[in-house]
Amino acid sequence: MLVFMFRIGRLFPLLLTFFFAGASSAKTDFNEVGKELVVILRNGHYADLPFDDKMSQRILEDYIDFLDPQHSYFTQPQIDHLTETYANELDNLIIKAKGLEPAVEIYNIFFEQLKTRIHFTLEILKKEDFTFDSDESIILDRENEAWPKTLTEAEALWTIQAKDAILNEMLRRESITTRANEMDKEASEFLKGDSLYEKVIKRYERILKTYTDFDNEDIANFFFSTAAAAYDPHSDYYSKRETDQFRDSIASKLVGVGALLSSEDDGSTLIKGIVINGPADKQGDLKLNDRIVGVDSNSNGEMVDILYMPLDKVVSLIRGKEKTSVTLKVQAADGTPNLVKIDREVVEQQDEMTSAEIYQYFDSEGNPTQKLGWMKIPSFYRDFVSDTTSVARDVESILLRLEKEQIDGLVVDMRGNGGGSLDEVTRITGLFTGKGPVVQVKDSRGATRVRNSYSKEPIFTKPVVVHVDRTSASAAEILAAALQDYGRAVVIGGKSTFGKGTVQQPIEIGKYMKWYQDSTRAGMVKPTIQKFYRVSGGSTQLKGVESDIALPSIIDGMKIGEKHAKHALSYDEIPASKYDQLDSSKLYIPELLKLSKVRIQENPDFQFISQEVARNEERIKKNSISLNIEKRRAEIAEVDARRKARIKEQTLRYPSIAEQDTKAFKTYRLRLEDLEKEELPVVDKSNDEHMRTSEEKLDELNNSPDFPSDIDPAKREGLSILSDFVTISEQGQTAELSN
Repeated sequence: MLVFMFRIGRLFPLLLTFFFAGASSAKTDFNEVGKELVVILRNGHYADLPFDDKMSQRILEDYIDFLDPQHSYFTQPQIDHLTETYANELDNLIIKAKGLEPAVEIYNIFFEQLKTRIHFTLEILKKEDFTFDSDESIILDRENEAWPKTLTEAEALWTIQAKDAILNEMLRRESITTRANEMDKEASEFLKGDSLYEKVIKRYERILKTYTDFDNEDIANFFFSTAAAAYDPHSDYYSKRETDQFRDSIASKLVGVGALLSSEDDGSTLIKGIVINGPADKQGDLKLNDRIVGVDSNSNGEMVDILYMPLDKVVSLIRGKEKTSVTLKVQAADGTPNLVKIDREVVEQQDEMTSAEIYQYFDSEGNPTQKLGWMKIPSFYRDFVSDTTSVARDVESILLRLEKEQIDGLVVDMRGNGGGSLDEVTRITGLFTGKGPVVQVKDSRGATRVRNSYSKEPIFTKPVVVHVDRTSASAAEILAAALQDYGRAVVIGGKSTFGKGTVQQPIEIGKYMKWYQDSTRAGMVKPTIQKFYRVSGGSTQLKGVESDIALPSIIDGMKIGEKHAKHALSYDEIPASKYDQLDSSKLYIPELLKLSKVRIQENPDFQFISQEVARNEERIKKNSISLNIEKRRAEIAEVDARRKARIKEQTLRYPSIAEQDTKAFKTYRLRLEDLEKEELPVVDKSNDEHMRTSEEKLDELNNSPDFPSDIDPAKREGLSILSDFVTISEQGQTAELSN
């Protein structure tokens, strides 16, 4: 069975449970892996690009940019040497099963440059003699800047970057001190630990120690990922660790100890969160803010020092098979050492599963009026091995319960949904549209196939609003586009979605290697094999799905989306499919848009967002910042004044909104675990958490009020649009009946 997947990229949460067992003693030949990877790409990629000198040049440029995206490590003479040596040779070397050799050589040159830079920077940092009274400035994004031509030019760049690091930390500490004083707190409570220069020095030392741990398998991962992405931004290579990680993320079914990790400057791995009722929680000895310094993967006495080890490798040592144990060497917050043995189990990912809420509204007399549903679909997950998880089944079950609860309308929230299974999104679309085409798929030969829903009848026929943003991609775009084309739903959110209109097929490289070759660590390649198109004929590639009602969004001011990616495939159109389009006038978009615009214009939160988008776009355009401390202080003071004004306004406004909310509606929870409950539980933030997380000390200095009822402005407007939709629909039906 072919499994077609499409996602924005490697957007995996850093849960312990998401990562897999570490490298074994197997000795996979990554030269052979690279050869087979290219054969698969040449034969199977949608674009059918020749693997020639032009592709060789592209891979070289992209690999160098991957290692040095800010053009601050390599020098121009080194770039010239590598170009002369490999620009027209990488393709030949990879095909001859010699691709890892130049990859390692280029990486080693990069690593030597990194060491040179770090050592140089550490020396000047240790002098602690920077001043910040000049008119110097620093370029923020050097992606399109030239490499330094000489060592002297490189050292000047590294010096100014070190100054920027010190200035940023200095200003950060000043801001913390100012904020602490304003709140009558001791600033020293928030500035414990290393001195200013020591803090920055440790960050540089961590960079060096992290890169020191990379081996040939890591380098192969970097290089082959670059080679695949040279075809288009979503073709990719996954190492063995990432392959296993990918499968678990798609299935939303994980085995591990249930903890959230982060890397610390001192080289340790910090426990940031513990899943409630997960293995670590039930065992009881692992605590928030404990620092892991060693891992015994099999609890057999072979403790591995993990200081400064990359996070994915740390987690790969911790994760293993169900019903096995791992022993962690930890240091408590007070420095007390401890050994914690935990049995691995399947960890429930509530935050990654479909869920819903019901908002029961009341009139001024306390009588129930509208009942609105809000369904969150985080991804289009599916366990293709055991078939124990399926987002389509979950959505259907939740819709049936929502129907039983007699909701009047539904918002389908796909903000942040990066995609998933094509089969799942096809089935889900049919739950709203019934039988008919959902998406058109075209392969490299130009052959077009229509993917249909075979649902006899829709199971939900009431008003639907689809909520998306710039990070909604692939399968999320298919669902939004289909419901929009059918005239079945009003699409709201950012100006448009991500714009990823391609399909990838995961292929295990080991299956293509010779039987006598060790393929244990070969990993997989995920080439783009198809493009998909709306039933109306247009592609979602590059353009995405444009919202019927656009809401101000901070994300719209960022460089996020297919149009910002390298080597993105083009937009095109094909003939429309035959489908039964509903009367789009019954969506009442002009009326809904008019009402929404009034609320947005009157909402200070949306005004703030629009202003921040404009400022962020200006910062990106300017692409530089002063290293004069007085200028920076003035900029910070301006930002802080805006922050204070906003907090003051929110502090005055939010309590009355929250008070109105308590009278206006009551919220009920509908998770998968609630489906069979006779009565749905009322949402209670105090006992509704899936994970306990550690609170940052600096959070105490954040005096911004929470959104009333924990409903962000975009969600509140989404509910308002749905409410208007329900009201106007009912009025329209009444008018029709009266005629």
